[in-house]
Amino acid sequence: MTAAPSVVRSAGSAAPGRRLPAPAYGLALAAAGVGVAWCVHWLVPAVPLLTAAVVLGITAAHLPGVRSLVRGGCRAGLSFAGKRLMRLGIVLLGLGLGLGDVLGLGWATVAMVFGVVAATFFGTWWLGRRMGLRGDQPLLIATGYSICGASAIGAVSEVSESDERDVATSVALVTLCGTLAIAVLPLLQHPLGLSDAEFGRWAGASVHDVGQVVATAQTAGGAALNEAVLVKLVRVALLAPLVAALALSVRARRAAAGTAVPTNTAAGEGGAEGAEGSERAGTRRPPLVPLFVLGFLAMAGVRSTGVLPTTVLDTAGDARELLLAAALFGLGSAVHLPSLSRTGARVAALGLCAWVVIAGVSYAGVLLTA
Repeated sequence: MTAAPSVVRSAGSAAPGRRLPAPAYGLALAAAGVGVAWCVHWLVPAVPLLTAAVVLGITAAHLPGVRSLVRGGCRAGLSFAGKRLMRLGIVLLGLGLGLGDVLGLGWATVAMVFGVVAATFFGTWWLGRRMGLRGDQPLLIATGYSICGASAIGAVSEVSESDERDVATSVALVTLCGTLAIAVLPLLQHPLGLSDAEFGRWAGASVHDVGQVVATAQTAGGAALNEAVLVKLVRVALLAPLVAALALSVRARRAAAGTAVPTNTAAGEGGAEGAEGSERAGTRRPPLVPLFVLGFLAMAGVRSTGVLPTTVLDTAGDARELLLAAALFGLGSAVHLPSLSRTGARVAALGLCAWVVIAGVSYAGVLLTA
């Protein structure tokens, strides 16, 4: 799916004739963006690292003097970060998911989260198509709102092979609404009559990104934060079955269109010759479960055993945040605001409607399971 990296001449002090892989420049820019985002988060803890990374990526794509690099020599590395580093971050996300913690919530709360995710996903997807949004935007926005924000969008876009512009637009929208939730939801806790624990469950069920959930719930104290993180992890756990279901859907559509590899070929049986032939014919079949999703499940299984010490989990959590921040900087750098403005009103309307749906359904679910 990814072309072999090309090479470009290194700039500045590099000796003539020496070359660096094309992604190196973009990865260096992404690393610099993550460094700045970390500084922003350190200075203003209420701003999650991942949110700052997306905003800085969008800024870099439009900043005079930098945008030429973003669209030119750094593009390959930024795209690499948005795809490959996103996969690694999602794998490490599994280490935050312990089966015992999830079961400790109780079946009623778990069922509530399932209902919220299903209502938000299918409702947003249907509404986006009715509004005539381009490409995979309805699917990606629905995924981001219902599961875990930009991380889920990145995972689903890998399977659906979505256009980079659709991915960037969806990430920008979900990040914006999740950031607004940090300021809006705490103001509604007392008017809605929610206790601290109930507010935590509401935040975990309705806010998109993990970092945004933490930033929102911590305003109500430790009890709210614990509930929010556990509920959020249940939503994250649904990423794997969603990606697997989407992979099946992609296979079915290709088979119906006559582009899938026939099951009686060597490729269908796993033979190397058939696989090569399918690549030549442009008929590569998407895997039933992508490797990074299997990695996510494997990490969740390892976490559930309890064999990993806290220091390892903390280190893995830091690495995950850095990888996802670099990936989101890369995705943010693909946002082109002039192009976005042509469908901006419809995209914004869908985001607002989806926000109302997930907040309303999750609030009702919290009241029913209190």
